[in-house]
Amino acid sequence: MATGALDLKTIQKMQKETQFRERIRKIRYSIFLLIAFSFAVFLVIAVLAVLNEGLNAFVNSILRIDWWYFGAALLAVFASYAIRFPKWQMYLNKLKVRLNLKTSFIIYMSMYSMDITPGRWGRAVVGFTINRITGAKFGRTFPAIVADNFTDFLGFVIVAAVVVFFVNKYVLISVILIVLMLIPFVFLYMERPFKYLKSKLDKIKKLESFFSVGLMYFRRKRMLDRNAYIFSLIVTIPSVILIGLALYFVILGFGVHLSPVYLPTIIFVYCFSTMLGMVTGVPGTLGVTDAALLTYMTALLPIDFGLVAGITIMFRIATVWFVELLGFGSLIPTFKYWK
Repeated sequence: MATGALDLKTIQKMQKETQFRERIRKIRYSIFLLIAFSFAVFLVIAVLAVLNEGLNAFVNSILRIDWWYFGAALLAVFASYAIRFPKWQMYLNKLKVRLNLKTSFIIYMSMYSMDITPGRWGRAVVGFTINRITGAKFGRTFPAIVADNFTDFLGFVIVAAVVVFFVNKYVLISVILIVLMLIPFVFLYMERPFKYLKSKLDKIKKLESFFSVGLMYFRRKRMLDRNAYIFSLIVTIPSVILIGLALYFVILGFGVHLSPVYLPTIIFVYCFSTMLGMVTGVPGTLGVTDAALLTYMTALLPIDFGLVAGITIMFRIATVWFVELLGFGSLIPTFKYWK
C-alpha cells in the first residue's frame, strides 16, 4: 500500500510538473507574439511621425540621440527595480522562506521576465523555482508574489495622486484611474470584501480558479502585517519616481533640454500613461501606454510630435524590453533548478 501510495504521489507530481511546463510553453509563445505586436506598435508610431514631420526629420531625431543620456535612463530603470529587492526579501523572511541573498536576487529579477503577461501573473513562475530549491509549497510563496505586484501598483497610485495636483490637468480622468487602481488592492488587503464577492459569485465556474487562488493567498497573507506594506511603499514610491527620471533622461537624449521644473509633469506623463495601460489589462500595457505617452507628451510638453514619437519608442525599449532582457537573463540560470 505504501509503495502504491508513493507511486500515486509521484504520478500526481509528474502531472503537475507537466501542466506547469505546458503553461510555460504557452507563455513563451505568447511572449513571441507580444514582441511582434510591440514592434508593430513602434512601426505605427514611426509612420505617424513620418506623416507629421517628414522622413528626414524623424530619422535625424533618432540618429542624434545622445547615448550617454540613454545609458543614464537604463541605469535609472535598473536602479528602480534593484531598490525594490529589499521588500521582496522581507516578504520571504516573513513567510519563512530561506534563500541566500544572491539566489534570492536572481529569482527576484527573473520575475520581470514575465511582466508582459496579463496582469503580470506570469511572475508566479518564481514560486515553482523556489519550490525546487527549498521545497516550500507554491501556496507559501504566492502571497509574496501578489504583495510585490500590488504594492507596485499602489506605489503608482500614490505618486500619481501627488503629481496630478502639480500638473492640474486631466484631473477627472486621473481620479477615475486612481480609483480603478485602488479597487483590486482593497480586495487583496481586506478579506471581508473578498469573502462577500465569493459568496455572490462562487457558483460561476469560470471564477473557481480565481477564488481558490484568493483563499490560498489569504491563508498566508496574515503573515504579512501592516508594517510590511508600509515598508513596501517606502521603497516602491522612489522606484516609480526613478522611472519618471528615466523618461526625463530619454527626453534630454533627444536634445530637448527641458528644465527640471518639468519633472512633476514628466512623472505625471509616465504614471498615467502606464496606469491607462494597466486598467485595460493589455499584456505589457503594449499599444495603450504607447498611445497615452504620445498624447500626454504632445499636450503637456513643448516637444514636436516627431521627437515625441522617437522618445516614446526609446523609452518603451528602456522600460519594457530592457527589463524583459534583465528578467530573462536572470530566469535562464534558474532553469537548472527545474530539472
